[in-house]
Amino acid sequence: MTVDVALAAAATLIATVFAISTFDRWSRRRRPHEAAWTISLVLFAVGSAALWWAEARGWSLASFRVFYLAGAILNVPWLALGTVYLLAGRTVGDRIRTWLIGLSGAAAGVVFTAPTNGAIMPDDMPKGSEIFDAAPRAFAAVGSGVAALVIIIGALWSIARVVHGRTPAVGSATRHVVSVSRHAWANGLIAIGLVSSRDQQAQIWAERMRREIASSVIALQGRRFSVTVSIGVAEADPQDSWETLLDNAFHVLRISEEQGN
Repeated sequence: MTVDVALAAAATLIATVFAISTFDRWSRRRRPHEAAWTISLVLFAVGSAALWWAEARGWSLASFRVFYLAGAILNVPWLALGTVYLLAGRTVGDRIRTWLIGLSGAAAGVVFTAPTNGAIMPDDMPKGSEIFDAAPRAFAAVGSGVAALVIIIGALWSIARVVHGRTPAVGSATRHVVSVSRHAWANGLIAIGLVSSRDQQAQIWAERMRREIASSVIALQGRRFSVTVSIGVAEADPQDSWETLLDNAFHVLRISEEQGN
């Protein structure tokens, strides 16, 4: 078993465990954000399972379509829907959910029927930019970029509101915070794994996300301010251990913070 197969298997199992946990919480409390998180984790598990299968048995067009749809398009928007429910309330969240269900169906139809360019090599992970035309890649750009921005901005907004002694909810939505310090730390530390992405792709994604966040203006208590983030990108080699991967990630993050990136 290679490191890639082991990582994909671990991601599948961990996502499945968390999906079961959030589903159990939703079944007992019926909170809509936990339902959205459950769907997101199920999609992440499906995408990881497709990656697990492909790394173990070889890539095919079918496995790549499933991986691309679940992992690159759908799972982050459903995770972002949980943020919308928490901050904007059920009314706004239900409206976004209706749109998201429709967009999820449209994305599935586009990805599973889209024509492909070239052949897929069983031993090499395909790239969406080389396999698909514009439509599937447009769904991926919106799904990964815009939804991730909602999650990050939502976390930063929540921190700012709580630190100033106000509820993190927006408008008429309600939310109770038990521990200010725990809430701030939970929202302030965000880790994103770009599984099997090339280093150049990861760097482009990180720089685009940094610029989008830096250009966003937040209005709070009559004041307007912007925020910045530091993003470190570390590449994992097959021979790397978990300790080495984490050390590399924290090392580049420190460099990023020192350089103001």
